[in-house]
Amino acid sequence: MLSNKSVLITGGTGTLGQALTKTIFHLWPDVKRLVIYSRDEQKQYIMNQEYPHSKYPQLRFFIGDVRDQDRLTRALSGIDYVIHAAAMKHVDIAEYNPTECVKTNIGGAQNVIEACLNTAVKAVVALSTDKACAPINLYGATKLASDKLFIAANNYKGSNPIKFSVVRYGNVMGSNGSVIPFFIKKKKEGVIPITVPTMTRFNIPIQDGVSMVLYALENAWGGEMFIPKIPSYRIMDLAEAIAPECEHRVIGIRPGEKIHEEMITTSDAFNTYDIGKYYAILPQTPSWKIGDFIQQFDAKKVPEGFHYSSGENTEWESIEELRRKIKAFVDPSFEV
Repeated sequence: MLSNKSVLITGGTGTLGQALTKTIFHLWPDVKRLVIYSRDEQKQYIMNQEYPHSKYPQLRFFIGDVRDQDRLTRALSGIDYVIHAAAMKHVDIAEYNPTECVKTNIGGAQNVIEACLNTAVKAVVALSTDKACAPINLYGATKLASDKLFIAANNYKGSNPIKFSVVRYGNVMGSNGSVIPFFIKKKKEGVIPITVPTMTRFNIPIQDGVSMVLYALENAWGGEMFIPKIPSYRIMDLAEAIAPECEHRVIGIRPGEKIHEEMITTSDAFNTYDIGKYYAILPQTPSWKIGDFIQQFDAKKVPEGFHYSSGENTEWESIEELRRKIKAFVDPSFEV
């Protein structure tokens, strides 16, 4: 798919961006160009040490902010595919700095769309989050708005053959600022802070997240939101898996936080199809025939009233499986 093609990743120095970079070079060593677009020069400098130009001449580091449409347009010159991973993602920081979050997550999304429409980009995949499903915090609300912008972009692209799609998933194991590395760090202090003992979360290894992005990039028709079928874990099981010897101290729920996350609501179910490994929420006004999509993907409509919640999942991580995955995907030195 990416042989002799050019790819740009916004927020490319983040956890997913780095995992995508590694996978792309592994699967398509003949990729024409891979551009890491981000605003943190220090992270680019560190990443560049891992991918020296002598060994990876196709890799380019491009300092820029998604808030700057002119810079984006310049960076997208000659690009075939875009993966939009840049965002403000910390719930508490977004609550304290709401206008900054809106500028990056909503304004930045629209800038990416406009820049892609003004260049020769063929397909765009935007990353979403379970917090965008029935959001109760600003971060989730801005990501929901971002999702809507990318999906709606398919309606006004005119004769441009570009395709915009979205992938939505839950907690990525070991991603920057996520709960697993936080608990591992707190283990050294002897106390694991628990917000609410009944809390649950979806769980996806970083490589599964990468595979889903690449799946959407290759298979999207334009306007779909892809959602993986993944297990949940209970926060108390995670604490037990990481630090059974520590005190598990309940500190109460934080502002803007849910006890359980959702990825598909009962309202979404009207447009949701089971396509095997993933669910797909189809656009209400697609530019293609839904019957053709159903035939192509052997898609099956989910039942009326269906919803996909971390608290009512059918698949759960055991304590033993959590330990195995933490060692395999997060911290090789973790003692199982």
